[in-house]
Amino acid sequence: MTTNLFDFFKRVLIVIAVAVTPVLIWYLFGVVLMAFGAIILAMLLHLGAQPLMRWLRLPEWAALTLSGLIILAVIVGTAYLFGSHLSSQFQDVMARTASASAGIEKSLQGTATGRFLLQHLSSGNLSVADVLPGVVKTGTTFIEALIIMLISGAYMAAQPHLYRTGFIWLFPPRQHARAAEIFDGVGEALRLWLLGQLIEMFVIGLLTTFAVWIIGVPSPLALGLIAGIGEFIPYLGPLLAGIPAVLVALTKSPETALWTLLAYLLIHQIEGNLVAPLIQRRMVAIPPAVMLLGIVGITYLFGSIAIIFAAPIAVVIFAAVNLIYVRDTLHEKTELTRRLK
Repeated sequence: MTTNLFDFFKRVLIVIAVAVTPVLIWYLFGVVLMAFGAIILAMLLHLGAQPLMRWLRLPEWAALTLSGLIILAVIVGTAYLFGSHLSSQFQDVMARTASASAGIEKSLQGTATGRFLLQHLSSGNLSVADVLPGVVKTGTTFIEALIIMLISGAYMAAQPHLYRTGFIWLFPPRQHARAAEIFDGVGEALRLWLLGQLIEMFVIGLLTTFAVWIIGVPSPLALGLIAGIGEFIPYLGPLLAGIPAVLVALTKSPETALWTLLAYLLIHQIEGNLVAPLIQRRMVAIPPAVMLLGIVGITYLFGSIAIIFAAPIAVVIFAAVNLIYVRDTLHEKTELTRRLK
């Protein structure tokens, strides 16, 4: 009788846990984002450590330490060598963007339709005093989250097997082997996606810098950096990164803005038809519509801040569905499964 009662309560607790988990994810999604940031940082450290372990035969702890120091040195060195130049270019981009926006607003005020749009798009009641506290609070929260991600990522990179084992222990002993296989498969999918994105970010940033420099757009380094960072958010990021470039070019002439727009379209055609297919031959290929809808859905559910890590979250969900449902339940061989094997 006691055993049956214990089993009953155990099942009730499991049902409650399953029901409460989505609610906790909803209310603690900020923590989920920080966890993904920490995981991505840990993967970056391991990506940098792997060549060191392969070529220099360093032990894992030494390779991870050296990888972290190299990444830090690159960031600090870039900030030192180009910091003042990039800072002035970013200030120039912001000033020119504001100037172009003011010019567009002035043009809209000259038409009845434009005045109607401005009346409904502008709040009119905001002031610096109203906005500043929110900006300060957001900046403080971002710095706190960044520190947590850095520390958590370092711990995960130093002891990945500890967290892998902890995840596996959440399942019954008879399912440990299968849970480990799924965990490793999803982790490999995320690692390959991240590696592919880093390559694409570097290529797009380099091509954009060169293109806007040739066209004669001011602040090419800053615009190239914005384009490279924007590439981390597939499909939507490049569109957002192109807006300041066109606005900055517009402050020179409409012809310069048109050439800039054509250059961005050409670069992303090259990326979509040449660079990305070459990279995805050895990486995890996710159908574009699935990725785009995943990013939009996650952002719609959890707010605009979720767009930062919406792509890797979509990768994890896509890989988990393929491994758990398509392969194990439907017994189908998927492209993702063949790549991971």
